[in-house]
Amino acid sequence: MSYIQGEGRSQGTLFPVVLDDFVPADHVCRVIDAFVEKLEMSDLGFERAKAADTGRPRYDPRDFLKLYLYGYLNQIRSSRRLEAECRRN
Repeated sequence: MSYIQGEGRSQGTLFPVVLDDFVPADHVCRVIDAFVEKLEMSDLGFERAKAADTGRPRYDPRDFLKLYLYGYLNQIRSSRRLEAECRRN
């Protein structure tokens, strides 16, 4: 079983809009994304970095790490504020 997948940034929608087009090429979230994708999560202590075979699929730990790094770099300390930023952006 794989992780819960969000909508792909390169995935087109009903209208000819791609989410990746809204993010500038020099935005910090692109650096965070490239950095985290290169990491081997099981080597960093994420013992459950492999998706389970049974039950509801989990969220990918990489997605949470990207979220926390983005919040840290933008001085967002509260989980509620980080959630609000996710909804807004």
